Amino acid sequence: MNKILVTITMVVGISMGAKAQNTQQEAEAYTQTITKRAEKIVTALHTPDSVKVRDIIVDQYRQLNTTHDLYNAQIKQIKAATDLSKEIQETKIRQVEDQRMAALEKAHSAYLSKLKKVLSEQQIEAVKDGMTYGVLPITYKGYQEMLPDLTEGQKKQILAYLTEARERAMDAESSNKKHAWFGKYKGKINNYLSASGIDMKQASKAWEERIAREKNKLN
Repeated sequence: MNKILVTITMVVGISMGAKAQNTQQEAEAYTQTITKRAEKIVTALHTPDSVKVRDIIVDQYRQLNTTHDLYNAQIKQIKAATDLSKEIQETKIRQVEDQRMAALEKAHSAYLSKLKKVLSEQQIEAVKDGMTYGVLPITYKGYQEMLPDLTEGQKKQILAYLTEARERAMDAESSNKKHAWFGKYKGKINNYLSASGIDMKQASKAWEERIAREKNKLN
């Protein structure tokens, strides 16, 4: 009997040890991933405080990951609760999402405060673009090329929408969700421009035709 207990204890111990090792390896791999990501952003800044800035960005990535894991786990638990009606589940999920948003906004504000102590506004803009794959400048340039007759007021509004999208996308938990924020705000931009009398479908088609003509010239 004692031998059986010893054997079970050893098996459980080995299993727990392996699990702990796997968890540690995953944590180390994640640290390497976000550190490389931060270093890539910092390299373009040419700042003497590169190590400090890198660590600030790494800490932000880690905090975002922890925050999303926490609220995703709560939502998963709500969805798994068989004693709750669909309506109650949806209400509870909305409450969790509100809490998530509040936590992200608080972390976002604290993060920018840290960056402002070591970087210029221009450098902070570069950090924001680095965290969101440069979607803002690429998209803004695209709108101007597609619609060369935009007024200064329209350009200002487009940039304002894209800037708001970037602030949201910075805190998103994945590449897809970062792009989803920009997709949402591109919808707002298109609605805004359509309300100004611009035929967005025709403008997009004409732009594609111009790009095709330019490619044919090069060939």
